[in-house]
Amino acid sequence: MRIVVLTGGIGGARFLVGVREHARAIGADVTAVVNVGDDVRMHGLQICPDLDSVMYTLGGAADPERGWGRVGETWVVKEELAKYAVEPSWFGLGDKDTATHLVRTTMLNAGYPLSAVTAALCERWQPGITMIPATDDRLETHVVCDVEGERKAIHFQEWWVRYRGNVPTHRFVFVGAESAKPAAGVADALAGADVILIAPSNPVVSIAPILAVPEIREAVANGPAPVVGVSPIIGGSPVRGMADKCLATLEVEVSAAGVGRMYGPRAEGGLLNGWLVDTSDAGAEVPGVTTRAVPLWMKDEATTARMVADALELVR
Repeated sequence: MRIVVLTGGIGGARFLVGVREHARAIGADVTAVVNVGDDVRMHGLQICPDLDSVMYTLGGAADPERGWGRVGETWVVKEELAKYAVEPSWFGLGDKDTATHLVRTTMLNAGYPLSAVTAALCERWQPGITMIPATDDRLETHVVCDVEGERKAIHFQEWWVRYRGNVPTHRFVFVGAESAKPAAGVADALAGADVILIAPSNPVVSIAPILAVPEIREAVANGPAPVVGVSPIIGGSPVRGMADKCLATLEVEVSAAGVGRMYGPRAEGGLLNGWLVDTSDAGAEVPGVTTRAVPLWMKDEATTARMVADALELVR
C-alpha cells in the first residue's frame, strides 16, 4: 500500500508518527506532502517550520514539552542578536535550529530546489518516510489584518508569533500559489497513492496552502485514490494551535462537522470520501461523506497508529 499524507507541522508530525508505525505493521510506503506556507526568510536564513517539525519529530529530536523545535535547545544566537538590537526581535532562532537553517540556505543559494535540500537534510534524521515540500516555488501565507490602526498584509509568522493572532483579521492569502508547481515527486506520489490522508492539521493555514497549488488540488480531488481526513477539532475546540481563530475568520463553524463540510464531499467537487471525528463528536455529519467516530487524542504512538488504521478502514 502507498499512503500519501497532506500535513502541516506540529500536530501533523505527531500524526505521522502513527502513520509510520501502522505503515511498518502492514508493509506500506508513506509520503508526506508538507506545507510550506509558513516558510520565511529571517536574518538571511530560510526557515521552514513545518518541514522541520516533521523532520525533527520523526527523527526523534523534537522538544516534547514545547511541541516545536529541538530538544535541549539553547538560545545564545537569539540573545546576541537582541544585544545588537537586530529586528525582528519577536522571532527567535535556537542554536541547534540555526545550523539546519544555515545548511538549507547554503544549498538553496547554490541552486538546489527545496525538495532536494529536504531530502539531503533527512539523510541525517532518517524519518522513516519520504518527506516532500508541497512546492519548490515561493508560496507564503500572508494575513490581511488591522495592525496599529492600519489594514495591511503581513506574513503569517508575524501574525501568529508577534501578534498571537489577536488582531482583527480579514483573510488569508497564499502568495505565489497560483503559479506554483508541485515539488519534484509530489505529482507521482499522488498519482500512485492507494489512499490520501489529510492530517489533523490546521485546515486554513496548514492544509489550504498545499491545496492552493492548482495541480495538487486537482490530483487530490479528482485522482484515483480515495481521500480520508482526520478532524483537527475535538469537542468544538482545536487540538492545539489557532485553528479556531482561522476558521472564524472564514466564518466556518469551529466543529468537526464544520471543517468536514469545508473540505466537502468529492462527489460534489470537494475532497473527502471519508471523515474521521472524535467520539465526543459522534453526531457530526458531513453530507456525502462517510463519517466515523473514534478516539482522536494522540496520547501515544500506539493510539495514533490505531487512529490511522481506523482512517484506512473507512475506504476499504
